[in-house]
Amino acid sequence: MVDKAGLVADALEQLRALLDELTRAANSAREGAVHEEAKPENDKDTRALEQSYLARGQALRVVETEAAVGRLRFMELHDFDEATPIALSALIRVEVDEKPARLFLVNAGGGLKVKDAEGEVQLVSLEAPLGQALIGKQVGEAFELRIAGALREYEILEVQ
Repeated sequence: MVDKAGLVADALEQLRALLDELTRAANSAREGAVHEEAKPENDKDTRALEQSYLARGQALRVVETEAAVGRLRFMELHDFDEATPIALSALIRVEVDEKPARLFLVNAGGGLKVKDAEGEVQLVSLEAPLGQALIGKQVGEAFELRIAGALREYEILEVQ
């Protein structure tokens, strides 16, 4: 039996590390915006304004990542079989352009990669085109999806 809770825990660890990094960057940008050297020397000097925009952007990334941690942390994990349509928390074994891959359909953290005893698992968010294409599909179904300009062929081999 696959340990979905372990996959989620690994993803949360990565998100928390990212959150720490983003928080440090946001604090640094905020300090730069209010630093004595950022004060305008004339009416054309926009250093402080640019620093404040950067600080705001960094702060928004912190908030978004905190929200992602919360969503993923409380995601319900379900079991699937061949007859169950793919939905949130499905662990899917696919063949992509005739190469094997494993995907974990999540509500946050899409793009992260985690590992278990069987190898690497790519997290796919519900909002991603691939996540949307997978919803409702079942074992044995195949579909094509254009990603980054390339047409990729997917075949669903197993869902857990």
